[in-house]
Amino acid sequence: MTVETQLFTALKSLVANRVYRDVAPETVTDLPRITFQAIGGEAINFLDTATIPSKRQCRVQVNVWAARRDDANAMARQVEDALRAYTALQTHVLSGFVAVYDEDTKLFGTMQDFQVWA
Repeated sequence: MTVETQLFTALKSLVANRVYRDVAPETVTDLPRITFQAIGGEAINFLDTATIPSKRQCRVQVNVWAARRDDANAMARQVEDALRAYTALQTHVLSGFVAVYDEDTKLFGTMQDFQVWA
């Protein structure tokens, strides 16, 4: 199972499956919703260059979008709790969430970084 699939599985129940890679489709108007994207990570390298790691480390940014600030913040806390509890990803919280506002959509959001192993 890919990291993306595992992230979807870990978060889908929070928002009735409204979890999207990178951005939500323009046709999606239901809230709240979650987006996520890979934003790097540290590569695993062995001295024995023929050995391929069985796991990969990935840094992921998870974004929550809602109509109200309080709803976005509450959902961000639920996302953090869900990722901590989802043991298949071995999640480490790298930062607290950052509150954002999207002027174009008039949506309140949060951004938070996690390190996951899969």
